[in-house]
Amino acid sequence: MFATYILKSKTTNRYYIGYTSNVGKRIIYHNTGRNISTRSGIPWSLVYSESFETRAEAWKREHQIKSYKSGEAFKKLIQ
Repeated sequence: MFATYILKSKTTNRYYIGYTSNVGKRIIYHNTGRNISTRSGIPWSLVYSESFETRAEAWKREHQIKSYKSGEAFKKLIQ
């Protein structure tokens, strides 16, 4: 199983969208500063996740969400 997820930074109020095979481990990865692109936003909290059977489906959904980031569709996901 794979998941597409959205994190929100508690310090910068920004969002991060990604996909993984283990959401719990990935959140720890982001919150320990091991990812350069999310290091400045620590701490991060999970605001949305969606499960998929394949990596390709999760990757496709990640890119779909990124395409409407900050739009109405994005706002509906995180509420």
